[in-house]
Amino acid sequence: MIPDALTQGQFDTVYNFLSLVIAAQLFTALFLTFGLSRILPRYRLAITVAIVVCGIAAYHYFRIFDSFKAAFVSDSVGGVDGYTAAVGESFNEGYRYVDWLLTVPLLLLELIAILALARKVQSGLIVRLMVAAGLMIILGYPGEISGDNGVRGLFGLLSTIPFAYILFVLFRQLSKSLATQPVSVRGTLSRLRWLLLLSWGVYPIAYLLPLLNIAGSDAWVAKQVGYSVADIVAKAIYALIIFYVARMKSYDDDPEFARVELSTEDAPPILAR
Repeated sequence: MIPDALTQGQFDTVYNFLSLVIAAQLFTALFLTFGLSRILPRYRLAITVAIVVCGIAAYHYFRIFDSFKAAFVSDSVGGVDGYTAAVGESFNEGYRYVDWLLTVPLLLLELIAILALARKVQSGLIVRLMVAAGLMIILGYPGEISGDNGVRGLFGLLSTIPFAYILFVLFRQLSKSLATQPVSVRGTLSRLRWLLLLSWGVYPIAYLLPLLNIAGSDAWVAKQVGYSVADIVAKAIYALIIFYVARMKSYDDDPEFARVELSTEDAPPILAR
C-alpha cells in the first residue's frame, strides 16, 4: 500500500532511483543497437531481444516515474519539508507487472538464443519457460495489490512454484551446455547463473516485506529501491554480459572476423574510422 506521507529524503531516494533505471535501460539499449554489427549474425537475435527488453523497461519506468510524481504533493508541516499522498491519485504498481509479463519471458529467450543450442532443445525450453514465466507474474499480481497479508502470502507462495521451476531448469540447462560452449565464455556463463539467482531473488524479498511486519514509508521506499536495483541488474547488466558472450563466441566461430574486429579495436582512433 502507498504510504500517507514521505519525507524529503524518502521522496528524493525513490525519485533518483527511478531516474537511474530509466537512464540505465535507455542507454544500454542504445549501446547494444550500435553494437549489433560487432557480432556475427547468428547471435544478433539474442542482442535484439536484449534491446527490446531494455526498451520496454525504459518505457514502463517513464510511466512509473510519472505515476510516482503524481501520487505525492509537496507539503511542509512545522517547517519540515515532505510529501503527502495526493487526493484522487495513486501510485500504479501495475506498471511493473505489465513490464515483467513482457520482459521476463524475453530475458529467458535472450539466454536461450545466446547458448545456440540444438533447435529441438531450444523449442522445448522456450515453451516450458515461457509458460512458467507467465504464471509466475500473473500469480504474483493479486498478492501485490492486496492489502490482506493472507492473500499476499497465498499468491506469493503460488508464484514461487513457477519461479523455482525456472531457476531449476536454467541451472540444469546452463550446466549441461557449458561443456559445448567456447572456453572463453564458460566462466562467464557459469557466473551468469548466479547473477540470475541473486537479481531475481530481490523480487520475492521486496514482495515479502509486508508479510514480515515491515510496513510504513521506509518499507515502501525500500521496496521501490529493491525493485529498481533488481531491474537494472536483471536487464541492463545482464544484457551487457550477454553482449560480451556474443562477442567472444563470434571470435571463436570466425577467426577472420576476430582478426578484423581486434585489429580495429587496437588501431588508433583516426585509423579505426
